[in-house]
Amino acid sequence: NMTLIHETMLHHMESVSANKITRENKMTAIRVLVNGAAGRMGQTTVKAITNDPDLILIGQTGSTDNLAAAIKENQAQVVVDFTNAEVAAENTQVIIDAGAHPVIGTSGLLPEQIKHFQEQCKKLKLGGIIAPNFSLGAVLMMKHAQEIVKYFPHVEIIEMHHDKKVDSPSGTAMRTAEMLLEANPDVNQSSFSQKEMVPGARGANYQHIPIHAVRLPGFIAHQQIIFGDIGETLTLRHDSTDRQCFMPGVALACEKVVQLEHLVYGLEKILG
Repeated sequence: NMTLIHETMLHHMESVSANKITRENKMTAIRVLVNGAAGRMGQTTVKAITNDPDLILIGQTGSTDNLAAAIKENQAQVVVDFTNAEVAAENTQVIIDAGAHPVIGTSGLLPEQIKHFQEQCKKLKLGGIIAPNFSLGAVLMMKHAQEIVKYFPHVEIIEMHHDKKVDSPSGTAMRTAEMLLEANPDVNQSSFSQKEMVPGARGANYQHIPIHAVRLPGFIAHQQIIFGDIGETLTLRHDSTDRQCFMPGVALACEKVVQLEHLVYGLEKILG
């Protein structure tokens, strides 16, 4: 009997200790609101935040909700936005005005808009991130492309996404083109002039780089960066086969933005 009582007391002490740790975690956990929670990325994000001990999901909003009111009511520290390109700028402004840390995964923001939000956040000393892609593999693809383009200056991008994606080219493709030009200002400079028999046949020209956008059912998010030189080509390809691949990056962003005093563009800015 004494052994049983002793074991019961130990079990109770362990239970109290575990509850205390859970309570402490919940007290120090970052309060996250997910905007666009009903969408494909939103639903995956909701699950990921719910299962992360360092984050606490305090709200889910959509197009019919008042985002500013929800941030205030729920005392959200971080707002993750996975909505659509049409409302990306408006939502980012609402989040900043409410004093919450923006984690923006919605593409469709223009370079001048991103710069404008960065200036605002710097003045407010408010940490945030706009990331065209939260996948580690996609970020590594872009990073290594910057090394390759120094030796292979002839390059084109093909990006493939699901047919429900309204904006093209993708934010990832645009960010890739920007990073390639930063790494090598002579990218595609000596290309021959082209005659398009059908306008747009050569893709969209962005930062001197042709970008070809494919929108079909069956895809999630995919990109190829094709480098060409005399007698050889080198292709970097990234495929997202499950939206889970974005979640470690989203969780990391939620934790990092509360420590920042400015807004960064690209997941690579907060990695290692």
